[in-house]
Amino acid sequence: MTAQSDVSPVPDDTSLGIAKLIVPSLIGGLVALTLGIYGRLHHPTGIAVSLAGFTSAGYAKSWLATGATIFAIVQVISALVMYGKIPRVSAPSWIGRAHRWSGRIAFLLAVPVAINCLYGLGFQTYSTRVLIHSILGCAFFGAFTVKMLILPKRGVPGWVLPVAGAVVFLILVAIWFSSAYWFFSTFGIHR
Repeated sequence: MTAQSDVSPVPDDTSLGIAKLIVPSLIGGLVALTLGIYGRLHHPTGIAVSLAGFTSAGYAKSWLATGATIFAIVQVISALVMYGKIPRVSAPSWIGRAHRWSGRIAFLLAVPVAINCLYGLGFQTYSTRVLIHSILGCAFFGAFTVKMLILPKRGVPGWVLPVAGAVVFLILVAIWFSSAYWFFSTFGIHR
């Protein structure tokens, strides 16, 4: 007979790394849920952000969202260059700074849009486009929270950060199509 060992199996590095994602994912989910609940329960004011130079809040939000999306594209391209995913392109010394700053600018452009949407309009459901836009807006800030919380973590699997970044980027692009693209297509491109 063989004696059984009282020693528990040691979890592998992958399971330990994945476990480090639980708290950031829960926090990101709470951020998204909180924004959705606030947007649904808050009585919309009609406008929250008024920027000089724009003829309406719709144009201000659409141009800011377009700027955020352009800087997010810069983020994706700079990440691909940093990680050697673009053939025959070597990463210049400044690419890390460009990546961080494009992300910061994208986020700073997205915040007034989100404030206007949540405070001025709330979480709306009157059409499929608007419902999808409302859900995506909440999901974006939840996914962004998850990405930022896992960014400094050591020991997470190497695929996690690129996937989190891709999710944030894809949600932002979907938000842009459900808002700024729709707005410009409906009302024209001007200020």
